[in-house]
Amino acid sequence: MSEENFLREKENTIMDWQGQKLAEQLMQTLLLAFAVVAFVAGYSLGSFQMMLLIYAGGVALTTLITVPNWPFFNRHPLKWLDSSEVDRHPKPQPVKSKKKPTKQK
Repeated sequence: MSEENFLREKENTIMDWQGQKLAEQLMQTLLLAFAVVAFVAGYSLGSFQMMLLIYAGGVALTTLITVPNWPFFNRHPLKWLDSSEVDRHPKPQPVKSKKKPTKQK
């Protein structure tokens, strides 16, 4: 199997950049919310074990929501260039600075 065919097959399974950002934001929000809920429940019940169980459940739920590549994480698919277009759009080259290096004492 050629590399191009492999990439085309995997194209639909890769999470796009906006999806990665959304997953990161969801993870941070959910973990913070579960931490607050777990602390309040543990404090009001006077049970450290209950606090840990609630937070562990929150971590498990957050993992189930953010780790798999769900379709709502792929709303903005990446547009890849065809191999024929690569020659017409060359890779940009870095510009070399014309500044002289400063002398250090």
